[in-house]
Amino acid sequence: MTHARFLLRDRDTKFSAAFAAVFRAAGVEPLKLPPQLLNLNAFAERWVRTVKDECLEQLILVGERSLRHALQEFLAHHQHERNH
Repeated sequence: MTHARFLLRDRDTKFSAAFAAVFRAAGVEPLKLPPQLLNLNAFAERWVRTVKDECLEQLILVGERSLRHALQEFLAHHQHERNH
């Protein structure tokens, strides 16, 4: 399993210094995205909705391990098998 090195986040004020400190303590560097990326949130919201609608609402998950497995399988399906 690979570990995240960076956390990409927007410039919303809800992300405080304490929020960033939690990730830094885990060895993940939070990076603020440039303010010019106006549609970035819309793409992220669409991806989350797709995962929820097509994958997570169909399953009963019993922990983080089953969630990770379901997401890995869905990502492989979405990237390679699904009609685009």
